[in-house]
Amino acid sequence: MRRAALLGNPGTKRAQYLSQAATQAGLPLSILCWEGWQEQLEDFAPDGILLKIDPPVWESCSLKELDSLAEGYKKQLQELSQAAEAHRIHFFNHPFAIAALLDKAGCKETLRLAGLPVTELLARTPYRSNAMKLHGKNASVPIIRDIGQLLHVMESRGISQVFLKPLHGSGAAGVSAFRWQKRSGKMALYTCAVEHPKQGLVNTKRLRCFTSADDILPLLNRLLQMECIAERWHAKAQRLGSSYDLRAVAQDGRLDFLLARLSRGPITNLQLNNRPLSAEMLGLPPSVLEEVADLCKKALALFPGLTSAGIDVLLEQGSLKPRIIEMNGQGDLIYQDIYQDNIIYRRQAEILKRMGEE
Repeated sequence: MRRAALLGNPGTKRAQYLSQAATQAGLPLSILCWEGWQEQLEDFAPDGILLKIDPPVWESCSLKELDSLAEGYKKQLQELSQAAEAHRIHFFNHPFAIAALLDKAGCKETLRLAGLPVTELLARTPYRSNAMKLHGKNASVPIIRDIGQLLHVMESRGISQVFLKPLHGSGAAGVSAFRWQKRSGKMALYTCAVEHPKQGLVNTKRLRCFTSADDILPLLNRLLQMECIAERWHAKAQRLGSSYDLRAVAQDGRLDFLLARLSRGPITNLQLNNRPLSAEMLGLPPSVLEEVADLCKKALALFPGLTSAGIDVLLEQGSLKPRIIEMNGQGDLIYQDIYQDNIIYRRQAEILKRMGEE
């Protein structure tokens, strides 16, 4: 029987609640640290290791470091994959699958080519390193380098509002919602990014709205110097006076958790003090919930080696048609779950136990 291990950061909520679930399931679980993980692998039995990978903890709030941090992480994932044969490693989520989902443009193109509904990708900035092109498919969309080119894409498509997102990032870092009325010239930008005199653009984790072009244009041009994508800003379904989307966690071929994220602004991430609400409280028709579950299961199956993923799903205003916003191969930490039933990690412990016995 293969021994189960978590490669991550001891003491975090991720490690704490997976360990708790493993104990309840009767699954011995070792914790490995990211620092010196290569040496730690030597201590495992010759029967092999069943390894779950948690993301490293990044302390920096500087957005200009996002791309280099992501590149370094992808290199670590490559090294883990290369070490698999020598150390007889079997993965809960394969490093290649995690890396494929780190690339928002490549992930979205994989979903689109499979015929799954997604929020529309309009443009992207150039890749700035070869390491970023190792996984996923490159979307055939316009390349933009500055605000003028972004406005041209919006005008040519008849679109007045878009989302800009760093290609690699989480927790709303750098995510910005931009409105532009060509006829009047009016603009509005919702973002957590601000200019710091020493660090450049930083993530403040607090949403601000700018309406002056003098404030907006420099911020947008700085964002477009990063690796990022521009997406159509689809109107979201509403509940209790707020717009919302869904965070789903799909695991081993089924939907295990579904949570609504309500916001009075355009960005719904819970890190911004937006309101979580059980999906059961939305009063959605059973057919919509079935469609969401089916969409998530199909998306999970598109990425070989992917057992678990956090999937953000938009329901269109009016029709309630689901569209995938993005996927995260390590999007399993939801406080509303761990502080209640710990469903997600309990299920992971069951899956790890079964996989270890196969």
